[in-house]
Amino acid sequence: MIRTARHLTLLLSALFVVGACAGPAASPTPADLLALVKAAGTIRVSTDPDYAPQSLLKPDGTYEGFDIDVANKIAEGLGVKVEFITPGWDTITAGNWGGRWDISVGSMTILADRTKVLDFSVPYYYTPAQLAATKASGITTLDGFAGKTICVGDSTTYQYWLEGTLDPAIKALTPPAGAKAFKLPTDQNCAEAIQAGRKESDGMLTSNTVIEQAIGAGVPIVKVGDPVYNEELAVAIDKSGPPHADLVAAIDKIITDMHGDGTLKALSEKWFGVDLTTKVGE
Repeated sequence: MIRTARHLTLLLSALFVVGACAGPAASPTPADLLALVKAAGTIRVSTDPDYAPQSLLKPDGTYEGFDIDVANKIAEGLGVKVEFITPGWDTITAGNWGGRWDISVGSMTILADRTKVLDFSVPYYYTPAQLAATKASGITTLDGFAGKTICVGDSTTYQYWLEGTLDPAIKALTPPAGAKAFKLPTDQNCAEAIQAGRKESDGMLTSNTVIEQAIGAGVPIVKVGDPVYNEELAVAIDKSGPPHADLVAAIDKIITDMHGDGTLKALSEKWFGVDLTTKVGE
């Protein structure tokens, strides 16, 4: 269903042009989100404004980070500009976007439950989920978190792992017995809370990239043990929006090409200092 006046206007315009021309229909399909995005000249991308080094809204109103660079490369490949939008993570993962943005480039893990409401591109990178303890806690092992409280971003795989509801298709270590999740809106809020001296948690769980960023910024935490699982991260599109098979195919090609020509590897090394674009074990 077309959810916005922008989409409806562009669709009717595209259909009028096709109907007025003799011969076969143009490609891409006029009703597909790809055609609507190209007609608008802009792709609206949801991302997190406070998830460095993946994405960060700077004081001057511009964005930077790995996800931001990937989104810009996707837009470049489509021949359009980018408009970044920053809804809450729980809103993005719930689907039913109502046409407010076109795609999510926000380091979203592909999960079976999410595929009920979202479609995904091929993965553009892979990250390990890493536990970190506050220095004050004295915790040095995974079992040391037993009965403790761990800060996580709301509606993230990190929350699901602690609560025992993570997609069973993801190979993961067993959570510490009795460990509880302390939820904040984003993972970065956990680092900020610990930096501010708040005592609600004994540590945090997030991407290793965010842990490394936090340690580098002076947050008083230490990594504990090996990663508890690894994630495949992809671009997401709302199933309830306009048809989008053409757009998914176009994005898949752009991502596949960026894997092949080393663009993603270079961006990963730029922002993370390591290549995270190869699946663990491959």
